[in-house]
Amino acid sequence: MTNNSTPLAVFDLDGTLADTAHRQRFLEQKPRNWDAFFAAAPHDPPLAEGVALALAHAEECEVLYLTGRPERCRKETVAWIAAQGLPEGRVRMRRDDDRRPARRTKLQILRELARNREIRVLVDDDELVCADAERAGFTVVRARWAAASAALKEAQEREGRT
Repeated sequence: MTNNSTPLAVFDLDGTLADTAHRQRFLEQKPRNWDAFFAAAPHDPPLAEGVALALAHAEECEVLYLTGRPERCRKETVAWIAAQGLPEGRVRMRRDDDRRPARRTKLQILRELARNREIRVLVDDDELVCADAERAGFTVVRARWAAASAALKEAQEREGRT
């Protein structure tokens, strides 16, 4: 049931709910192989800690997935979410041509959502996204349960790709 009085729990995907370790190699090569990186996403194993947190928040909140993945990955992303037994929820994705840093795109969307809804929590693994969201007054849970990837962090901040 969705209505404006139900708070939102906003979850990132990559590194929060989805273990991207098996596809990091595509970002470590020069030039980065973005097509292969995103094509491998349907094979991501779930991150148990993130999944458990999403299920727990779904008891009181509407879950919304906020990802830096490009819109062209929507069909596979929605199928992956359902296959993991994650709560149903809207998926907000990056426009295919949007190369702004994740912290800018995600904060803009959070502010838009917060105009009409209480955002109970943002769960994300990107330290820059988390820091900016906290400065803006949002409650944040830092997803530190996946292995950090320097290549992914650089891609999120400098290349606006995920």
